[in-house]
Order: sequence, then C-alpha cells, then structure tokens
Amino acid sequence: MSDSLGTPSTTGASVPLSNEVIDGVFDLARRGETGPLGEMIDAGVAIDTINARGDSFLIVAAYAQQPETVRDLLRRGADSTTVNGMGQTAVSCAVFRDDEEILGDLLGAGADPSLGNPDGIRIAEQFGLPRMLQLLEEHAAS
Repeated sequence: MSDSLGTPSTTGASVPLSNEVIDGVFDLARRGETGPLGEMIDAGVAIDTINARGDSFLIVAAYAQQPETVRDLLRRGADSTTVNGMGQTAVSCAVFRDDEEILGDLLGAGADPSLGNPDGIRIAEQFGLPRMLQLLEEHAAS
C-alpha cells in the first residue's frame, strides 16, 4: 500500500500533497464537510486517495456516519471496493455503525457487501444487528 502523495486524480492530473494536507482532507470527510471535500477533489485530489491506514474518503465518511458526504463521493465515482489495512470497507463500516441510510446508499450504488474481513454479514451477526443483517440478506436475494 502506498501513501497518497501525487496520486493521480480522476482527471489524470497529479497533485503532490504533504501528509498534513492529506490528513486535513480526510478530516473533511470525517466531519461531513461535503462542499470543501468536493472542492479539494475538483482541484485535483484523487477521489480514491488512501491514507496510511488504507482508508479512503468513502470509508472514513461511512464510519463517521456522514450520509451526505457518502452520497456525494458515490455520485463522483468513489471506489466502494477499497478494503483498508484492517479488512474494513465502507459497507462494513456502515453495518458496524448500524447506519441503515448509508448502508442503503452504498448497496444502491453497487457496493459489494461480501468484501472485507469480516464482511458485512459477519459483522451484523457478531454485533447482533438484526436490521443490518436483514438489509444485507434482502440485497443478496435481489
């Protein structure tokens, strides 16, 4: 896994950024500052930038329960298949946080709930989250 310095953006440009700036951009995702995060992406920060833990903006926003930011990142084409260094995905974060809205947005955008270790179903079972398990099973049946 590499750091995100100079990661190509979705437009093909490359924006070399310090770790401090990258941390600040991740803080925007964590705090749900959708507009400023979008401005950074529009300015050339790659939407699928990965931090030292292997988190993407989408994973961070899902874990921090920021539905507007998750929706904006998905609309912009964020990769929902990213698995961080702890085996977590945006889906597994939404399940763990028992966030039905974000889970629905991720599944609706085509996120794969079987990715990660543990995957979303195992997390729902392990933490006794029946509604999350139901949503994942309904999605698998459709």
